Amino acid sequence: MDILWILWTIPAVIAVEETLMDSTTATAELGWTVYPVSGTSDNSWEEVSGYDENMNTIRTYQVCNVFDSNQNNWVRTKYIRRRGAQRIHVEMKFSVRDCSSIPNVPGSCKETFNLYYYESDSDTANRNSPPWMENPWIKVDTIAADESFSQVDLGGRVMKINTEVRSFGPVSKNGFYLAFQDYGGCMSLIAVRVFYRKCPRIITNGALFQETLSGAESTSLVAARGVCIPNAEEVDVPIKLYCNGDGEWMVPIGRCMCKAGNEAVENGTVCRACPSGFFKSTQGDQLCLQCPINSRTTSEGAINCVCRNGYYRTDSDPLQMPCTTVPSAPQAVISSVNETSVMLEWMSPRDSGGREDVVYNIICKSCGGGRGGCTRCGDNVQFVPRQLGLTESRVYISDLLAHTQYTFEVQAVNGVSDQSPYSPQYASVNITTNQAAPSTVSIMHQVSRSVDSITLSWSQPDQPNGVILDYELQYYEKDLSEHNASTIRSQTNTVVIRGLKPGSIYVFQVRARTVAGFGRYSGKLYFQTMTEEEYNTSIQEKLPLIIGSAAAGLVFLIALVVIIIVCNRRGFDRHDSEYTDKLQHYTSGHMTPGMKIYIDPFTYEDPNEAVREFAKEIDISCVKIEQVIGAGEFGEVCSGNLKLPGKREMFVAIKTLKSGYTEKQRRDFLSEASIMGQFDHPNVIHLEGVVTKSSPVMIITEFMENGSLDTFLRQNDGQFTVIQLVGMLRGIASGMKYLADMNYVHRDLAARNILVNSNLVCKVSDFGLSRFLEDDTSDPTYTSALGGKIPIRWTAPEAIQYRKFTSASDVWSYGIVMWEVMSYGERPYWDMTNQDVINAIEQDYRLPPPMDCPSALHQLMLDCWQKDRNNRPKFSQIVNNLDKMIRNPNTLKAMTPLSSGVHLPLLDRSIPDFSTFSSVDEWLDAIKMGQYKDNFANSDFSTFDVVSQMTMEDILRVGVTLAGHQKKILNSIQTMRAQMNQIQSVEV
Repeated sequence: MDILWILWTIPAVIAVEETLMDSTTATAELGWTVYPVSGTSDNSWEEVSGYDENMNTIRTYQVCNVFDSNQNNWVRTKYIRRRGAQRIHVEMKFSVRDCSSIPNVPGSCKETFNLYYYESDSDTANRNSPPWMENPWIKVDTIAADESFSQVDLGGRVMKINTEVRSFGPVSKNGFYLAFQDYGGCMSLIAVRVFYRKCPRIITNGALFQETLSGAESTSLVAARGVCIPNAEEVDVPIKLYCNGDGEWMVPIGRCMCKAGNEAVENGTVCRACPSGFFKSTQGDQLCLQCPINSRTTSEGAINCVCRNGYYRTDSDPLQMPCTTVPSAPQAVISSVNETSVMLEWMSPRDSGGREDVVYNIICKSCGGGRGGCTRCGDNVQFVPRQLGLTESRVYISDLLAHTQYTFEVQAVNGVSDQSPYSPQYASVNITTNQAAPSTVSIMHQVSRSVDSITLSWSQPDQPNGVILDYELQYYEKDLSEHNASTIRSQTNTVVIRGLKPGSIYVFQVRARTVAGFGRYSGKLYFQTMTEEEYNTSIQEKLPLIIGSAAAGLVFLIALVVIIIVCNRRGFDRHDSEYTDKLQHYTSGHMTPGMKIYIDPFTYEDPNEAVREFAKEIDISCVKIEQVIGAGEFGEVCSGNLKLPGKREMFVAIKTLKSGYTEKQRRDFLSEASIMGQFDHPNVIHLEGVVTKSSPVMIITEFMENGSLDTFLRQNDGQFTVIQLVGMLRGIASGMKYLADMNYVHRDLAARNILVNSNLVCKVSDFGLSRFLEDDTSDPTYTSALGGKIPIRWTAPEAIQYRKFTSASDVWSYGIVMWEVMSYGERPYWDMTNQDVINAIEQDYRLPPPMDCPSALHQLMLDCWQKDRNNRPKFSQIVNNLDKMIRNPNTLKAMTPLSSGVHLPLLDRSIPDFSTFSSVDEWLDAIKMGQYKDNFANSDFSTFDVVSQMTMEDILRVGVTLAGHQKKILNSIQTMRAQMNQIQSVEV
């Protein structure tokens, strides 16, 4: 989990200074030690009484002997205990006589002095120790005056006082001494104050920080851990402040916020519980809110307000929303009856319950007058637009029974109706339907046929709506217009149509009639008369049976008629369907029962129909784009969130169509969604839906956190076990098996078109090559071949030469994907040109096993690269093969032996010939380990003879710590050793 760093502003707080010594507070002589000893030399420091700026009496030290050269006058303070401080500050007030103002002053006159300190665990100094020299004393600085005095009036000299502050550290012993060295000046040390700084106790942003000593260096930052004030808690990271060398708080990290039910007061220093009648639902800086209407709290510190009796709140309602209740009944229901249909309209409830999500339900009851009273209507009754959840105040109801009384209840419900213990309030209306024509005849059968007649039978309409007077049958030849139809009447549900042409297909429709008139015609059904040949063959087959038993002739003839009827029934009782025609077009005759077959969206006359059929339309208000993560052929690729009603919000990938598109670009863009929407498999990218009714047009899919497989493998070179890699390959093969079973050919299977999620699940994606083959592109991956664009390195020979794309050509591509996975995203065929690749494959050369590739996997690759596509394995066989390897990992331990490439038809570019390189650096670059060139050179592995003898210990010693890099270098060294042995054997 990424750590969230939260920065905030610290209120201005003055640093705390703790004084260790102040010469101005002395009530008696300071008694500091001077050197040379006062009285034995005229140039020593001398303690005298003086005055500060405010004319207060103080003890000072002064020295003034500028006419003697080589002055070395010291004065040392008494022992000063540091009291835990690590950095000491010294404030010095002093005056200095301007050398130029002194008559006949020699050149040795100084206007500066030196400051020293000496550390000691106890007060052990005496007259001679520590020695009066720079070592062991530590010099802090040479102190110079900003202003010196020279003017003299009748009252004496007019001094100018300078103030300088110096600091030193770190100090670690119990205490220290200060010393001031004069080496030829005329000055007065008026006051010395020694102190240290610390950051003060502070409450800021919900946390308490105690007093903290500053660090040992001026640039030091001392970390202090804050403690949240009562009823506050940390946000994401431990809260810290840093105390700098000047006693100032800085570099804040993290913060505390008041818990739910508490608000910040007194400038954020106190978290106070929300008073009665107020609430706060979440942690944060916001204030408590007053309870919304129809709600209350039961105690202080409430995190939500409870709804009063009879009022409710849904799970999706925000806590600050007023509690609401159920709506009253709809008003003024009006009905309009038309035969067996009725239109109901009504007005909104007088009281919506305080909500805006009122919808309506229709309860239909049939009251036929029987003793049972009213009963719920059957499922045959139709409601348009629907029966439940109506947002408009009208509904059209059809397929009712004629001459029947109905009661309709119009319920008003809202988002909290299901929480109420009472039934929704409703308004009702009673209607009686009129006489109506019968409903449509739904089933028609062929009873028998001959060369010039067909006998048909049909069922009675589901809703006759009265007594059926008769039926009308309409028929015409399939190749003629409906305007040429003939009709025939029948009082029964069976009729013989005579006078038909032999071997011709006829279209039939039937309708029923009551006193209210005709119903609608049934759907079109197709039946064919016998040809002369069929009729003669049938008679010849039946004739011996007729002659065979005269005694039972009548019985036999009856049975024969039954057999003829059964044998000659035809299955034309279906409606014409565009979907069925397309399905037959793509079904090869060996379809597994229940198996879904892929439908090419480009076969639709209107491509928008394919989008509507296979992709769910999503309202743009449900989609939130977060950031752009790439660019596609038609626009940007983004990540974002999708929140569908009643479902949890999910992270998704969003492809957008750039503005200014043509209708062809829009059709091509959405065709991928029409393809993707037909697939439902855990190893195929899942389509969530499309946005076509708003701008921009979008395709929304599940989000794959680790991106494309080739990039993911290159970023994690050598970091997976063989079993993990085989698991990835198994997932890809499973997805391709599913697509192959649906008769879908991918045509662009490559690691770049496989996406990986956070659980390392691989999913097949990018279903746009069918259009890509026709369009021009500058991508060098796709090269022209016979008028189209083809990814040469991944494509089977027959697809390159003859554009023969099948599941077998996808298997070839899958073998290349296997090689990409096992080589961690290496480019197939390396830097060879596309034409070189085509020529090499034609000469039966194949890619070699990647480094550390088990021989079983490389053999499976070679099986996928069989020149005869009929010899390649099916995806179902590949899945089974990989499953066996996963169940028995020992099969993955055997590695393909090293080969010089002479005996095996392999393009062996993965094992470079060391003799082609002039240096070890070139060899490391060739195996993509150039980052270790300095490591090898610094460890004296600079010749091939030395490198070839390296062991794993040597590799570790030069600083190669990644396991994958260790294996790559070690295998390359073993190859180098083998090549050296081969060269030596040839020379011998």
